[in-house]
Amino acid sequence: MTQQTHLTCALHKIDTANHADPNVEQVGGESLPKEYAYSQHMSRWLFELEPQPSERMQIACRAQHIERWTIPRSDFPEGRKAYYEWRQACGRMHGRRAAGIMAECGFPQEECQKVETILTKRELRKDADTQLLEDVACMVFLERYFADFYEEKADYDREKWLRIVRRTWGKMSPRGHEAALKLAEGMPAHLLALLQEALEKPEN
Repeated sequence: MTQQTHLTCALHKIDTANHADPNVEQVGGESLPKEYAYSQHMSRWLFELEPQPSERMQIACRAQHIERWTIPRSDFPEGRKAYYEWRQACGRMHGRRAAGIMAECGFPQEECQKVETILTKRELRKDADTQLLEDVACMVFLERYFADFYEEKADYDREKWLRIVRRTWGKMSPRGHEAALKLAEGMPAHLLALLQEALEKPEN
């Protein structure tokens, strides 16, 4: 089996897994399984930020939320601490699942372990691949989910929103910042104003 076939196999298995998501997202007037749609957004933004990404990054981005619906947020208590515990549990599951699929498709164990590490984000800021994954994820959030999240959390006060935006910005690399600023030009006025205020006024 060639490396390209290994990659095709892994991406197909990830897509098949995410097609089982019972939740849906509207994309271009079409209803798609939510995590399958998310995985396509991730792949698209990966190629926007890195025109010739490695195979491991193509797999990591596609598997960023693989089968996330199987660990619902509601299984964890309310609060920031529990939220991060949920995120970490999801990351570990995504990493194990992606590594298992890669092994089934014939990838070397070292590559499987590398993708598992990327998806847990344990080496954010230290590892270029992990940072690229985070940049891609932030771009997908800003483009596809920021506006809806803002409406959903309308009870958040201005300072909380500023912290959220600054926290997202702080996770990104200069390459991600450049892409985000370009994307922001097309944002609704209230979101653009929030982004500008967050970047102009450092957190106290």
